[in-house]
Amino acid sequence: MVEVVVGALVSGRRVLLVHRSARKRAYPGVWELPGGVVEDGESELEALARELHEELGVDVATDTASHLCRLVVAPAGEPARLSAWLVRDWHGIPANLAPEEHDGVQWFDVDELPPPAHVPVRTALLDAVRGS
Repeated sequence: MVEVVVGALVSGRRVLLVHRSARKRAYPGVWELPGGVVEDGESELEALARELHEELGVDVATDTASHLCRLVVAPAGEPARLSAWLVRDWHGIPANLAPEEHDGVQWFDVDELPPPAHVPVRTALLDAVRGS
């Protein structure tokens, strides 16, 4: 089973989302947390740091990241294990460095998030942000 990690960059009550390209096979045209596939030999946190650096140009302080949830999803009919992480500490200014994957990058207030691709991830994220 493919393993995927996503990260919620959170600043106060704002969450950074990426808009998936309409050309993407899984969840096209959806605002979602950035991330990607865990490569062989990587831990989830190593993959998260690599993916967020490649896609957004930020360096994540993985020792301060906290796990939100894990679930099995089936984008395009292929099951994948999705693991979501809360990231409050990073260096750099997030930018769209993967225009072939994302049409845009935008900050959203937690009370104005667009419809989620994965409701359990949204629920865990909102609980974590509102609880702090």
